[in-house]
Amino acid sequence: MKRKAMFQFATLCLSIYVSGWNDGALGPLLPRLQAVYDVGYAVVSLIFIVSCIGSIVGSCTYLYLTDRFGFGKVVVVASVALMAAYALEAGAVPFPAFVVAYFFNGFGTAYLNAGSNAFLASMSVGKASTRMGVMHAIYGMGAMCSPLVATQFANLPRWSLVFLTHLGITLANGVLQIAVFRFRSQEDCFKEIGQMPPEEECEGWLERYKKLFRLRTVHLMALFAFTYVGHEVSVGSWIVTYIIKERNGGPSSGYISSGFFGGLMLGRVALLWFNKLVGERRVVFVYILAVISLELVVWFVPSLFAGAISVSFVGFFLGPIYPILMNHAGRVLPGDLISGAIGWVASWGAAGAAVFPFIAGAVASKAGIGSLQPVLIAMMGLLFIVWACVPGGRQYTK
Repeated sequence: MKRKAMFQFATLCLSIYVSGWNDGALGPLLPRLQAVYDVGYAVVSLIFIVSCIGSIVGSCTYLYLTDRFGFGKVVVVASVALMAAYALEAGAVPFPAFVVAYFFNGFGTAYLNAGSNAFLASMSVGKASTRMGVMHAIYGMGAMCSPLVATQFANLPRWSLVFLTHLGITLANGVLQIAVFRFRSQEDCFKEIGQMPPEEECEGWLERYKKLFRLRTVHLMALFAFTYVGHEVSVGSWIVTYIIKERNGGPSSGYISSGFFGGLMLGRVALLWFNKLVGERRVVFVYILAVISLELVVWFVPSLFAGAISVSFVGFFLGPIYPILMNHAGRVLPGDLISGAIGWVASWGAAGAAVFPFIAGAVASKAGIGSLQPVLIAMMGLLFIVWACVPGGRQYTK
């Protein structure tokens, strides 16, 4: 049973790795996309808005489809959607078709994020918070590795072939999902490793939706995830363009995106002890203030080197926040709603990954890419306020 549990955890980690790889790859490609398709900041940002539509569709259908068809089938559908997107993008299709392909990117990553987080948060393992931190560090690893590859392809004539690497990794993930979960429900997967699934009342999916949406905590956490992931992906997507335009960075500026996501990966593991020392709820405020301070350095210090180092530390302190959110949700939400609630929260995180980069691009089209840092700082201020409103104790449905 222990071996099967490790296989399940490894599969969840690979799914999150694919999600991170997807989110990290676009930043170094944006300048090349603008050049190839001859579009500005606002038009190229349509990629994010179409991805957002896919994420919202995923957010609104995840709970119903997992109840109807089971966890094992839904996560495979997510991988198939991503593979369809990468197949289109690899062909360097005309810009309208390229943008439409990102609907499937948003849809697929919403399901992978929701499924992996909900599955792990529902497991009553002794080291659940550590495993959550490790799994999200794997996300950071994927987001760190993909800019290294994308930066190389961005300078080649056949730049779009980078999406074939995405396709290969996602194909491997889909095969592993089929082999490990075998199209079964989450409850059946839990029983296979000797763990009883959370007790649920016998009720329809509509009643579960109603119970879920009556909880104010769920909406606050969804808003927090929406803003946090939006901030994270905005940095990863636009920091390369910011460094090139505002700090005169060269073709290798794409590696700064890898530095950001590398910091994110490291922070999610290296700061686990600090989270426990300070307390997970209080330490989030510390991390938010640290990120704001570092982004002020990136904004006001006109140095390429100082900016690159500060961006890496932004990732380092930003990293632990999302796993803490998932752990907190598992502690304060009713046991029978944890899976659906965390799936909902994580899906809206995926939507934020599309909305806020679009907003940053739209603002940049009017005010210049130098507007990126004020937008990011405003987002962190919103995170501070929302986290202060999230309850610290367990919530119950009436």
